Amino acid sequence: MNFIDIFAGCGGLSEGFEQNPNYNMLAAVEWEKPQVNNLRNHLRNNHGIEDANERVIHFDVQRTNELINGWQNDANYGSHQGLESLINGENVDLIIGGPPCQAYSIAGRIRDTNGMRDDYRNFLFESYMRLVRHYQPKLFVFENVPGILSARPGNGDLLVTDLIRKEIQNSGYEIIDDLRQAQFDLTQYGVPQNRRRVIIVGLRHDLYEEPQEILQYFYQNVMPQFSEEMQTVRDAISDLPRFTPTGKIERVKGKNVSHTYNFDVPNHFPRFHSERDIQIFRILAEDIESGRNEYVSTGALRRLYTEMTGRQSNVHKYHVLRWDEPSNTIPAHLYKDGLRHIHPDPTQARSITVREAARLQTFPDNYEFISNTGDNYKMIGNAVPPNFAAKLASALLNILT
Repeated sequence: MNFIDIFAGCGGLSEGFEQNPNYNMLAAVEWEKPQVNNLRNHLRNNHGIEDANERVIHFDVQRTNELINGWQNDANYGSHQGLESLINGENVDLIIGGPPCQAYSIAGRIRDTNGMRDDYRNFLFESYMRLVRHYQPKLFVFENVPGILSARPGNGDLLVTDLIRKEIQNSGYEIIDDLRQAQFDLTQYGVPQNRRRVIIVGLRHDLYEEPQEILQYFYQNVMPQFSEEMQTVRDAISDLPRFTPTGKIERVKGKNVSHTYNFDVPNHFPRFHSERDIQIFRILAEDIESGRNEYVSTGALRRLYTEMTGRQSNVHKYHVLRWDEPSNTIPAHLYKDGLRHIHPDPTQARSITVREAARLQTFPDNYEFISNTGDNYKMIGNAVPPNFAAKLASALLNILT
């Protein structure tokens, strides 16, 4: 089954499909260069795709006509033959992808003064659907955050899902009537992280006689067959090398280092932390490990923050991962700081590394992230966990075949 990945990021969603021998990635499209570089590197080194530089297209999906037909000498994106030439007459069986979720997320709407109503990312689904209309795949997969079910762009009169549904129907496809059924708790699918996602599957009208029945069966009967026992933080990261505070600042490869380190595991390198943060991390992790639980309430965490920093905050800044539970959601925000992803071992007194974030997102260890630390955290946080994507890919074969 040939597929195209739109809004590919560093390839979390396509990785799950690539791991299945029944699928073949014709092309991936992504506009952020660090993600493009990482995906190309991974496909070349681990999937044997020698033409990864051509197959992973660095371009803005909103420029759909150029994306399809090619472009020359663009200041930001160089030149490329375009999807049409790259695909070279092959059938496109499915299109997968998820537009950037910030405009739909509850957190994003709270932070934005206008509730993200004017954010251009609200309407990136239109670019996605233009490609669906052009290539007419048997089905498409549209992934996003649960906040998409309540987002109201523009003047706020209509839910974005109403706009999306209308666009999909006008394109000759059908999605399930009740999109609440399209929500997934990824802890039920072997992902060691509290993460919920909406997976909208669209079926082409002229190929499926009873699309609602098929979709109902897919969500209620097929996907649950791929559920898995809950995985924990311990399952995901406990075997990785430990890093402990040294009490001094060392300079390593141009970076300040506050902990012991080694280079045995790619991307497993401790972030620099101040003495104050190390002290806070140790207090919080010991509190959990001892069972005292003095700092588990929002009020207690805010008081500790004020006591240690002299500042006040309306939200609590800290969260310690629990060994025997899934992690809290791995977000793109990790590129700014790791205060809400503190390692559960108090002797380490640090936030999680890039490799630990990747493990909690279920990226395979052979995926080596090659950008700077901030970009690596960001692309991992924005990705679809590959283990869930692999189960989704397997489940979709029930419809495709």
